Amino acid sequence: MRTEKVSYIRNFDYLMLLSALALVALGIILIYSGSLPKYGSPTGAIEHPVARQVVFAIIGLIAMFAISRVDYRLLGYTAVFLYAGALAALLFVLVAGEAIYGSRRWIELAGTQVQPSELTKLILVIVLAKYLTDRQERIGKLSVFVTSLAITLVPMALVFAEPDLGSAVILVAIWLAVVIMAGARSAHVLGLIASTAVVAPFALIAVVSDYQRERIATFLDPGKDPLGSGFNTLQAEISIGSGRLFGKGLTHGTQTQLDYLRTQTTDYVFSVLGEELGFVGVVILFALFVVLLMRGLQTAASSRDPFGRLLATGICTYILFQVFINVGVNIRLVPVTGIPLPFISQGGSSLVTLFIALGILQSVRTHRGPSEW
Repeated sequence: MRTEKVSYIRNFDYLMLLSALALVALGIILIYSGSLPKYGSPTGAIEHPVARQVVFAIIGLIAMFAISRVDYRLLGYTAVFLYAGALAALLFVLVAGEAIYGSRRWIELAGTQVQPSELTKLILVIVLAKYLTDRQERIGKLSVFVTSLAITLVPMALVFAEPDLGSAVILVAIWLAVVIMAGARSAHVLGLIASTAVVAPFALIAVVSDYQRERIATFLDPGKDPLGSGFNTLQAEISIGSGRLFGKGLTHGTQTQLDYLRTQTTDYVFSVLGEELGFVGVVILFALFVVLLMRGLQTAASSRDPFGRLLATGICTYILFQVFINVGVNIRLVPVTGIPLPFISQGGSSLVTLFIALGILQSVRTHRGPSEW
């Protein structure tokens, strides 16, 4: 027992934890500034965004440490039940979920909005890792490739129907990264990509809702409706551009403090960063994400079994694509979609799920035997 405890302490990735905590701290600072126009200074009330974020961070940390002590291989035995639970939650959202900003993505639980699609991303990582690990000898077969895709398409379709195009894209990105890491044949991957490129434009015309078409039109030309659907996009561009090198100073951003960004503690928190802390603040943010993701990839590389390697790869992909899409929305690189900036944006579902994901990464590290670092 003592040897196991020493091994856990020795193999625990403290740099990964510190980078995550630094991101959370930066997020709380930005949420504080972004919430001033509506809430004023924190009063200690649990309703305040800063207080809620701190509470969710503490819950997430407790969950991370608890999960890191459990052997990650046990997750494989629960994969089927987790998958069924995720699908049930997504179906429930479509039927009885709370509609906000044109999307039905949330369930109200004890006064807190829970977003099942966030946890679904992590569950999909576990399910794909288990399925592909159990079929390592047949990984090159088309049937395994297609079945793994089907496993992904079911929750993806439910998430897309909310509608949540950003999360649907992340689910596909997770699948692609995991199957490639598992050793899928390049011919299968390239064939699917080529087929998708041909079919996707016609499929999108058929299935994209009016709500999503409006968001794509806004992305292409936000100036068509500068006071309506294009307002947030234009204000985000103004915010980030006006920050320049060092920013206007925390709590001194005009677009932020005059409440022009509207969702400045969630979807557009990156714009608050760009305006008030400038390019330097953005570089610090990206540096912290680079450290976090590098530690995650090193965890994948050091794993002694395929299941751990695929888990770590999927989790890194999940975090990376959320960063890419959120930042892309803020700088008008991708259409507007409600994807939170990991560890930064206000939101309990996202933050707690991310810490659970880190707990799994730590479990992969701490249950691989004596330290090799």
